[in-house]
Amino acid sequence: MSPRIAIAHDYLTQRGGAERVVLSLAKAFPEAEIHTLFYEPEQTYPEFREMRIRTSGLNRIGAFRRDPRIALPLLAAASSRMRIDADVVIASSSGWAHAFPTTGKKIVYCHSPARWLYLPDDYLGEAGPLDPKRIALKALTPFLARWDQRAARTVNLYLANSSVVRERIQRVYGIDAPTLFPPFSPSVAEGEQEPISGLSGWAGGDGTEGGHYLVVSRLQPYKHVDAVIEAFAGMPDRRLLVIGRGLEKQSLLDMAPANVRLVEGLTDAQMRWAYANATALIAASHEDFGLTPLEAGAHGIPTIALRAGGYLDTVQEGVNGTFFDAPAAAEIRAAVQDFAGIGWEPTLIQERVERFSEERFAHELRRWGRDSVVSGENSVQR
Repeated sequence: MSPRIAIAHDYLTQRGGAERVVLSLAKAFPEAEIHTLFYEPEQTYPEFREMRIRTSGLNRIGAFRRDPRIALPLLAAASSRMRIDADVVIASSSGWAHAFPTTGKKIVYCHSPARWLYLPDDYLGEAGPLDPKRIALKALTPFLARWDQRAARTVNLYLANSSVVRERIQRVYGIDAPTLFPPFSPSVAEGEQEPISGLSGWAGGDGTEGGHYLVVSRLQPYKHVDAVIEAFAGMPDRRLLVIGRGLEKQSLLDMAPANVRLVEGLTDAQMRWAYANATALIAASHEDFGLTPLEAGAHGIPTIALRAGGYLDTVQEGVNGTFFDAPAAAEIRAAVQDFAGIGWEPTLIQERVERFSEERFAHELRRWGRDSVVSGENSVQR
């Protein structure tokens, strides 16, 4: 008899790399039910509408679905009550799903140990010492840290999504976690393309030399989108298209010059058009895994990336991109100017992407799942 597999994820309330991983998990294990604290269909990928999803009781509160961070004081208790009846739970976790209790074995595919505990400045951004979020987090941290460490000890196997996350798991939990890179979804490149309304004659695809440069990112402080916009303020002859939503949207709109546009809520066809008609993707944040260079690379488009974090796993200098050393406007501007003189081979860029296929990801996860069922021991290496 095949093992009963379930999928767990912190919350399905946005469109991002972690949510794409859940879609890939669902492809690998189509019979699996998905367990998550919150699910807001209008804010995440439409494919989830066709899947079996079980949520926490807190999901009834609309404000929490729209912004789960405001439920922070309640999430540890809610996670501890998300009991899952399955032989193997594969938990896609950035801090909550690793704690969901189960009757069987638990494999955690870790995007990062909880940022609010171990990288609080990244999580809080520019929040000052008197900001209510910072005050609340400081008060909750001792309790949440003990709870998080206990939750980590319930896991049979940790898998890290990148080299930097593997190092972080070792530092935070003392666990040696194998690295399994997340998959690139071919749907990002396959299918129809649709120009973005209102950008006709401005963004790429209109015959203008070079097309637009592209940022695809949540608009959070640690993503450094402001530094990219500042860089392009000094290059009025080049155009920058920013795709994303988040808390910094209004401040970024306020600072954006005429050669920078911000959009959100695009269809998959519009996203494909934005990538395919770009000159290059610009990736300025310190990511745990650099997924967007793969999405750009599927279209043969190179990346100008911060030389840090997960981009070191996905960007090979001179093959599918180049680097700058700090998320500062002057560094980004210089990198864009230097980039113009480099010749790129789209075929080599696309071959780089093929190393991160969904097939490889699914094969490895199935193997780890089988091994977990067969093994009667906790396989976490400390």
